[in-house]
Amino acid sequence: MFGSSRESLAGLRTAVQSTRSAADFRSSASQVLAAAGVLAAEKSLRQTLADAGTASVARIALAESVFAGTMAATSMDVLRQAIAVRWSSDADFVEAVETLGIQMLCIAAQEADALGAVEEELFLFGRAIASSAHLQMTLTDPALSSDAKAVVVTTLLAGRGNEVTTELLAHTVTNLRGKRLDAAIDALIEVAADQRNRLVAQVVSAIALDTQQSDRLKAALSSLTGRDINVNAVVDPGVGGGISVRIGDDLIDGTVANRMASARRQLLND
Repeated sequence: MFGSSRESLAGLRTAVQSTRSAADFRSSASQVLAAAGVLAAEKSLRQTLADAGTASVARIALAESVFAGTMAATSMDVLRQAIAVRWSSDADFVEAVETLGIQMLCIAAQEADALGAVEEELFLFGRAIASSAHLQMTLTDPALSSDAKAVVVTTLLAGRGNEVTTELLAHTVTNLRGKRLDAAIDALIEVAADQRNRLVAQVVSAIALDTQQSDRLKAALSSLTGRDINVNAVVDPGVGGGISVRIGDDLIDGTVANRMASARRQLLND
């Protein structure tokens, strides 16, 4: 998401924060996320609602007629605001509405003092998928219905996960829209961390970092970025040694495997 779309989403995400005290906020969060699913499935509808060539009043009226009876006052107001601003594409519009729904669910968890737990559960679910080819194939199988995929998630998390975690993951596995599942879960984690005013560092090392190493890494990254850091550490013996750190789109790869690959490329180019 770039240009006007990025600016529009940033403004909407700030505005959503002011609605957190609404009595219908928790249910509205689910409704906004559900609306994103409808928009993703209905090409003509999303194109019309995102069309800046049509007056926003007319587009908002259409949305109100389509979603009447399924959205509360707060959720409908969030959708109105999303329709009223400019998007570079209808795909950006859908992604923005989805992001707002995710953010609202994270705010609801934060209000219940559970957002840290939700973020941790999302990370652990992502690791479970990474370690199970069968689970990954099941949740990305195009022959499996969306309802069946959602049931897999709810069954796996029954009695273990926060309801917000379950809702976020059930939505995500049924609304990938061409995205990799691991990347989609990472995006959820980033929204949750951002709501806590933190950045997420995805760290890969050949052996597990001990507490002192993890704390030193957090301190160094916090100093570098000016933000609190959550370290999500993954052990991969295949990297040989060293560590790689990814924060958003930025990658620092100091692994032995990367240095060897760089050396091979240099030899081939000489």
